[in-house]
Amino acid sequence: MNVDRMVFAFAGCVVLTGLALGIMVNPLWFLLTAFAGANMLQAAFTGFCPAAKFFKALGAKPGAAFQ
Repeated sequence: MNVDRMVFAFAGCVVLTGLALGIMVNPLWFLLTAFAGANMLQAAFTGFCPAAKFFKALGAKPGAAFQ
């Protein structure tokens, strides 16, 4: 699995977790979903993603989006 796929999988997990916690626990958890969305949007324009740097440091192969 390359860095791109790892970032997409992680972002999906964060979004789904934020939605589930927002529905079942407290609506303030929707802020986690908003943060994930904002991070994905800024990464689309800047190419910088903290999760990609983390996965790359763990030794994941680079992908097309995050090298």
